[in-house]
Amino acid sequence: MPSRYNETMDAFKVVVICVLAAVVFSLGSALFHLVNDKGDSKKMVHALTLRIGLSIALFILIMIGWKLGLVTPHGVQPQS
Repeated sequence: MPSRYNETMDAFKVVVICVLAAVVFSLGSALFHLVNDKGDSKKMVHALTLRIGLSIALFILIMIGWKLGLVTPHGVQPQS
């Protein structure tokens, strides 16, 4: 039986992936409106504004996850 911590980590990963997918979708929507409306649409501005808001929310979400121990940095470790 999985522990509560693993379930929380899995749920956090799903939320982060969903927000990241929303950021990419919003960027694609802005591109679509740029091409079809020749840049004269408020829809493109709205989509880009939404993307910025989602990106900031994603950054804050990752920082909260890091503070709670749900995200751990890894990579090259300095030699001691």
